[in-house]
Amino acid sequence: MNSNIDEKLKQKFLNQAQKLLISSGKSIEDLQTLFRTIQQSDQYPYFQHIFKSTEVIPCDEHKYEIEYLKRGQAAWEKRIVKSLNTMCTEVNLPLARRRNESEMRSVRRHWNELGHISGDLNRFRPVYSAKDFLDVICVLVNPNLKIDEALWNSGLIKIPIVTKSFVEIKAFYSDLCPNIIQYCSDETFNEAKEEENIKLALQILEKKLNIKSVREYARRGCPSSLRGKLWSAMLNIEHCNWHVTYFNYLKQNVIDFDLLVDNLYFKDVKLTAVNDDQLFVFEDYLYQMLLLFSRDTYVQACFTASASGCQPTRSFIKKKSGVEECSVVYPPNGIIPFYGFSMLVAPMCFVFEDPVHLYFIFRQFYIKHFFNLHHISAAPNAIIGLCVLFESLLRQVSSELWFHLQNIQVQPLRIAFKWMMRAFSGYLACNQLLALWDRILAYDSLEILAVLAVAIFVLRKGNVLKESSETAIEAIFSDISSIKVIPLLQFFLGS
Repeated sequence: MNSNIDEKLKQKFLNQAQKLLISSGKSIEDLQTLFRTIQQSDQYPYFQHIFKSTEVIPCDEHKYEIEYLKRGQAAWEKRIVKSLNTMCTEVNLPLARRRNESEMRSVRRHWNELGHISGDLNRFRPVYSAKDFLDVICVLVNPNLKIDEALWNSGLIKIPIVTKSFVEIKAFYSDLCPNIIQYCSDETFNEAKEEENIKLALQILEKKLNIKSVREYARRGCPSSLRGKLWSAMLNIEHCNWHVTYFNYLKQNVIDFDLLVDNLYFKDVKLTAVNDDQLFVFEDYLYQMLLLFSRDTYVQACFTASASGCQPTRSFIKKKSGVEECSVVYPPNGIIPFYGFSMLVAPMCFVFEDPVHLYFIFRQFYIKHFFNLHHISAAPNAIIGLCVLFESLLRQVSSELWFHLQNIQVQPLRIAFKWMMRAFSGYLACNQLLALWDRILAYDSLEILAVLAVAIFVLRKGNVLKESSETAIEAIFSDISSIKVIPLLQFFLGS
């Protein structure tokens, strides 16, 4: 690293550290001592990397800041906050409170079995579901664009977003062509080839090549034994002592404070993961991850990087409702969970045994990708863009199927939306889901979710064309757990 860059990083660090010290009442001498200590330590390159990886998003992202969508997102945020506040009144509990000594000891003692402190959850309900969010998206329209419904015939989404054509999608996912071997995707691959593939992965990891090299490798799949290391490399997470320190800091926050949203996470795990034959064993593990996540203010970075200008959810100090100066981000991470939120972390429990490593992988995966699945934005990689891509691809690939569904007044997006909003978690077998998530990281894009959703419709086209009722169509897609993801994608992209 040249001296100019190093000096800029140093100055950035000094500015941030000074703000921290001023807020904590420490002296400038502490700042100088702290910087000298870090500069002389082995962790100095890590701090340099942190500053480099938190740069402001590229300017061209701002082209996705469409005013009417920003207003839609703001209205949606107010709606879910109002719903949370209403629940708060109904159950007669504060949004947050400090635990007493006895409760703190109980949380600390039962850290590995947090289900014991969950209490009565019957009073709590999910704040919103995929259906609620889709209903909000469907009514969004460009006030400057007049649409003739008779001619539009484009499904549910009336927002004109440019997405990739099927030809462009095939080119983008060219490594998923049928003639290219996909390693570790099913049980049919050759053992010798598997061993060769693992050796190649180890070479890439040992040489610490750049993220692009790791992604290029992962496009053909990640060996299950090395998936954790490959994901860490693609998410740029290098496990270190600092992670343990921060993890314990968040844990202490869980011990010290009781949040109303804790009950929402407990309830969500009970309703989803606990009822899953593969995931129920991770119940207490999930409580840990989600309670830590709710208190992690670093997660607010996803709002800063968002192209839609959305804001973390806020509430007000008691008796100061409506006074903007008295509003605070609530929960601390700014995220109010939806029904099924816990399924975004549950499958990762198969990959990472260490809870510290698991937490930081999930946090980065969420900030970089999953956050886009439940906020309103015109960015192609956000949920509205995926919805438009899904409907567009289905029309292009199978117009017969599309018009059959339109004629019987069945909107395929109402079926596929819940799959995409949860990145298919809870709908696919876990080994198939992890193979799909490999490709999300490898291609650094969520578009594969829309592509897979269309592929599933095409796969079951024959059955769909025989039916003429919405109930029958929904039944056809009620269970997709038997689907082999990579072979299906190869078949679809090769058509």
